[in-house]
Amino acid sequence: MKPIRKKIIGTLAAVMFPGITVAGETAHQALDLTADVTGWLAIALFVIAYALVMAEEFTHLRKSKPVILAAGIIWGMIGYVYASHGMSELAEEAVRHNLLEYAELMLFLLVAMTYINAMEERQVFDALRAWLIHKGFGLRTLFWMTGFLAFFISPVADNLTTALLMCAVVLAVGGSNARFVSVACINIVVGANAGGAFSPFGDITTLMVWQKGVVDFWTFFALFFPSLLNFLVPAAVMHFAVPKGQPATVDEQVEMKRGARRIMVLFLLTIATAVSFHNFFGLPPVVGMLTGLAYLQFFGFFLKKTESAGMRDAEGSMGEVVPFDIFKKVARAEWDTLLFFYGVVLCVGGLGFLGYLSLASELMYGHWSATTANVMVGLLSAIVDNIPVMFAVLTMNPDMSTGQWLLVTLTAGVGGSLLSIGSAAGVALMGQARGKYTFFSHLKWAPVIALGYAASIFSHLVINSDYF
Repeated sequence: MKPIRKKIIGTLAAVMFPGITVAGETAHQALDLTADVTGWLAIALFVIAYALVMAEEFTHLRKSKPVILAAGIIWGMIGYVYASHGMSELAEEAVRHNLLEYAELMLFLLVAMTYINAMEERQVFDALRAWLIHKGFGLRTLFWMTGFLAFFISPVADNLTTALLMCAVVLAVGGSNARFVSVACINIVVGANAGGAFSPFGDITTLMVWQKGVVDFWTFFALFFPSLLNFLVPAAVMHFAVPKGQPATVDEQVEMKRGARRIMVLFLLTIATAVSFHNFFGLPPVVGMLTGLAYLQFFGFFLKKTESAGMRDAEGSMGEVVPFDIFKKVARAEWDTLLFFYGVVLCVGGLGFLGYLSLASELMYGHWSATTANVMVGLLSAIVDNIPVMFAVLTMNPDMSTGQWLLVTLTAGVGGSLLSIGSAAGVALMGQARGKYTFFSHLKWAPVIALGYAASIFSHLVINSDYF
């Protein structure tokens, strides 16, 4: 019965997927399905799923849903084809490899998000916002301050959290001035994306490059000056569009809750642990990050036990006594982003297993120069999210110098600033400053932002020439 069943399956596969029969004759070798209906369907599914992701603002369909479904269907088709050729173990090995890559990055991001949520709950960001509002800075001063803060906070916190924090300041002091809000939000998006490009922790793309091992931790900081130029060039031009004037001072006082400063120190210690585990022990950075999560867990236990005792802490005041529960901070992580990342990794991994990334790599890095290809990656990330773009490049793994890997890290990070939909920060601010910061208000400044993009690339090629 089994031989008959196998023959029937083989016949059906030959009819439905004619392009794989010859390739399947080579045992233990991945099938080339790029010219097969399976590959075409996979491409179509990914395009449809990503169209839904880009339309999230209008459909209100969470971005994780379409990519997770597309990932399941793509790998289901791959599994069927490989099983029909008696090669299911190859598909299983490939999907396990993608799952491992995702798990490392997901757990790393989960710890970082938990710390950010803990600092937010302890009112660290609210206190900073209240301080900025209380000082009564002028509109042009606030334009520069929020931009620089976005640039310098995003390397530690993620660019999305940083952008939302700075936008809250802008709306609080100049909410009635649509012109100021619009230009300031553009400046914040550019600053947050530029700041995240020179730090392994600043963006998911830089984190992927670091964890892949193609660039070591300290080498990323060679991108500091190019990233700074990417922010300063458009900011200097937009400065003249910021209206002069002094917003009304708002008397808002926010006191950080007990333990806030110590949580900030623990976050820095966690980052140091992750770097040490990777640099000195050769272990994945995620091991150090999860160790750092234990720091926060024990500190949360300490806060819980000492709150009821009425102990005064090193900050001189109990602050507002609120129970600290570490698992609530974990639950508040941006799970839509984490699951979206899962869908992207599995979708792109599936397309790579089908053979499409080899074709793209041959086109981009075989026929073009590496510099041209990496500049194009940045332009592509303005339309498509930089996560799948960077994951695709890492999956292709072209033979490039450290300087070229730094270049593609830079362009993928800052290229999303060219359009408001090109980064999570831009999309979030369109919702937060609805009606004032829009796709077209950002598009109007795209040529100026492109000047900053070009300046950052040129400065990297000159300043970091030793890496090429």
